[in-house]
Amino acid sequence: TRATDLVEDQFGVKVADPFRWLENDVRVDADVRRWVDAQNQITQDYLKTLPGRDVFAERLKSLFDFDRIGTPRKAGSRYFFSRNDGRRNQSVLMVQDGLTGTPRVLIDPNGWAKDGATALAEWHPSGDGRYLVYTVQDGGTDWRIVRVIDVETGAQMGDELRWVKFSNISWTKDNKGFFYSRFAEPDPNAAFQSLNTNQTVFYHQLGTSQAQDRQIYATPDRPLLGHSAQVTDDGQYVLITSSGGTDDRYELTVGSLERAGGVSKSIRFRSLVPGLSHNWELAGSVGSTFYFLTNKDAPRGRLVSMDVTKPGALSEIVPQSKATLVGTSLVGDRMILAYLGDARSEVEVRDLNGQPVSMVTLPSIGTAAGFGGKGGDSETFFTFSSFASPPTVYRFDTATGEMEAFFKPKLAFDPADYETSQEFYASKDGTRIPLYVIKRKGTPAGAPTILYGYGGFNISMTPSFSPTRIAWLEQGGVYAIANLRGGGEYGKEWHDAGRLARKQNVFDDFIAAGEYLIAAGISGAGKLAIEGRSNGGLLVGAVVNQRPDLFAAALPAVGVMDMLRFNRFTAGRYWVDDYGDPGKAEDFGVLKAYSPYHNIAAGKQYPAILVTTADTDDRVVPGHSFKYTAALQAADLGTKPRLIRIETRAGHGSGKPTDKIVSETADLWAFVAKWTGLSVRPIDATSQN
Repeated sequence: TRATDLVEDQFGVKVADPFRWLENDVRVDADVRRWVDAQNQITQDYLKTLPGRDVFAERLKSLFDFDRIGTPRKAGSRYFFSRNDGRRNQSVLMVQDGLTGTPRVLIDPNGWAKDGATALAEWHPSGDGRYLVYTVQDGGTDWRIVRVIDVETGAQMGDELRWVKFSNISWTKDNKGFFYSRFAEPDPNAAFQSLNTNQTVFYHQLGTSQAQDRQIYATPDRPLLGHSAQVTDDGQYVLITSSGGTDDRYELTVGSLERAGGVSKSIRFRSLVPGLSHNWELAGSVGSTFYFLTNKDAPRGRLVSMDVTKPGALSEIVPQSKATLVGTSLVGDRMILAYLGDARSEVEVRDLNGQPVSMVTLPSIGTAAGFGGKGGDSETFFTFSSFASPPTVYRFDTATGEMEAFFKPKLAFDPADYETSQEFYASKDGTRIPLYVIKRKGTPAGAPTILYGYGGFNISMTPSFSPTRIAWLEQGGVYAIANLRGGGEYGKEWHDAGRLARKQNVFDDFIAAGEYLIAAGISGAGKLAIEGRSNGGLLVGAVVNQRPDLFAAALPAVGVMDMLRFNRFTAGRYWVDDYGDPGKAEDFGVLKAYSPYHNIAAGKQYPAILVTTADTDDRVVPGHSFKYTAALQAADLGTKPRLIRIETRAGHGSGKPTDKIVSETADLWAFVAKWTGLSVRPIDATSQN
């Protein structure tokens, strides 16, 4: 790759950036496009030589071929849910009248683009179920196009909103319009790279143009704040939640709406919680009493109430417990509380005074998600999944405690063939770290293993199902997931222990996980690969630099690889909450010390590396992966391959069509199988249950 002699002085340190030209947008810069095409050609030529590639691709098609639905949402007498019969690139949106009604297709995005890369993203029915607002995601971008459909007839309403990103959408009680958040229209040549600032809340009335939308809430004097709007179930209030980054630290502002549930000409706002100091998540409201999940004076979370006519005074409803409170919702006249206990779901029901009513019995170790609903209606739905079992949808009644399966998928394999264990190991400083180990029963000791990690942004790694993972496991591989510091598994203190100046703890935790897998005989020397996406891609890049001897192969995906310039593009400026600000001397030193791009250790033997990214990723711009790959290929790191796979018309991950997922995963697993010594054999689908 063409290198330049660009060197900059940053806080007295000479920082070389020879491949900065690869930051340019591949859609605009012809030189970058030629580089991408050349890299893809080299990578595909290599991947074609791997014997397991076709085997994985064929089996993945079978594993994805099962009927599945998303968690239903109720609006009026109608139920809405996504569905994929296993043969579609994109899920369709279904609607049915009543619990026993016949489902029908409301929106099918599979005809929106020839390559299947235009997706139905978010969707929100009006309270009466008459209309539905939905968003279109093209080619994986974070930008959304917002449209409205008449549910009864399926007719488009003609409403179209643009330059919407990172937005909640919330209908008013009168069902005549909704609140949403948008940014100013960017320069056409910088739509996928320019910083996102001055997010503003608007109200859109059905049947009008976007130009007529009313600006509801903005903070031009604080352009780095983002804002989302949420209307209470009774339609009396709109709550504005403001944030300055990715950290769970919010300001709350509340406005009174018309008694009829509409929007008056002038909404009077008043501050509820200033200061960006703590997490505040609205669980529900009864009149002026709002219920919040918060970590104020409770690092693992508690449930409190506040009378919004008297801001500031809190009443504790459910105190902090040993487990981490990760979700709350008011359904009927009960509060559902979702906890993480050692990274597994626990769910209980309490009354509005905080008194225990019952526990929700879950099938096994896994993750329960959903539990949406509203006050006055005791019905809710949730999904439960584990590493080997895809989501089963349950209907739950908070008034009676009755739970019944609403939908259970049929599979191309038997989940009983697989087992999950939860191990605990000591990190470098002695901290006890959880580790999930998933394998097919009978898998021998010392098997080729993929270790996955994330470790950031208060995000918890909990049991979840993935057909891609099954394809690896049934070949005799092991898959392990480490619950690293920086995540949210044990609340605010666990998150804080892995961010800013403590980020090295995350890398130490991951390295220790790899050492444990080998020492315990689960994997073996030369048989351990690592994988991570986004912040996890940063993790993989950093630990490969620090311990290249430990790993046989590495899969850094859509990673943040240049820690000195991440905040200059799109959403990157939000991440200073977790990483720090490279423009500040005290943060610069920390970031420079582990930045994957700047710490490649020439002269050492590196593992085989397959970097993955996409040309439409406007979350972590692909320039991160481009520059990192160029630097790897320019250094003397031994004889193993260091390649990059660049997907076209795909983004950070969401909205990716099934055929692209199958193709990419087949390449990744074949690459890792080659370098960990996994013998890949055809799977006889007829022998699977």
